Amino acid sequence: MNHGNGSTTVPDEEFWDARYAERDRIWSGNPNATLVREVSDRAPGTALELGCGEGADAIWLATQGWRVTAVDVSGVALGRAAEQAAAAGVADRIDWQRRDLSLSFPEGSYDLVSAQFLHNPGEVLRDRILRTAVAAVAPGGVLLIVGHAGPPPWQHNHDHGHDHGHGHGHPVDEFPTTDEVLAALELPADAWEVQLSEEFTRMQDGPDGQPLERIDTALKVRRRD
Repeated sequence: MNHGNGSTTVPDEEFWDARYAERDRIWSGNPNATLVREVSDRAPGTALELGCGEGADAIWLATQGWRVTAVDVSGVALGRAAEQAAAAGVADRIDWQRRDLSLSFPEGSYDLVSAQFLHNPGEVLRDRILRTAVAAVAPGGVLLIVGHAGPPPWQHNHDHGHDHGHGHGHPVDEFPTTDEVLAALELPADAWEVQLSEEFTRMQDGPDGQPLERIDTALKVRRRD
């Protein structure tokens, strides 16, 4: 995937490596709250995390007993994640893989497939990735997709289009509703059940450190046994 920036395009890996190289840590280091809430009562098994970033979700899953395959396009982020996993004592429970998910996808089937804020320009690519993720869910397993419902509030003050939602200029064309995500998955109704479809509000720090309200979406579907 290439991302427009004026008259130039930047490959995903270069964009994200540069982004992660800006600071020693980009994200909070805490697992996403929706993942924790929706997975805590499940028996640990195999998990696939798409767009793992600095690894907080994958590390949390591993500490809960899951065996995790964690994928990201940024080698900088994956190196940082591996260091954190080693410090947490779960390095042997996580397989870190550098992939551009629009070009390749991990093999195998998983009891949990998690896509947390996997946005990119051109949601057609995202839809295709998520449909591939559907095929990776084992019988009885779940697919959990969490995303933003719209651009961040501070973005309204800029004229550079939508951003990824984390305070940097990674443009996003669309922010689909859970119904739109569900429709794009093209799930056979007799083989899947919707366990969660919601829009919720949380607080997120803006680029200047000010706490602002953000609306996100969550969709969880289960493949029937």
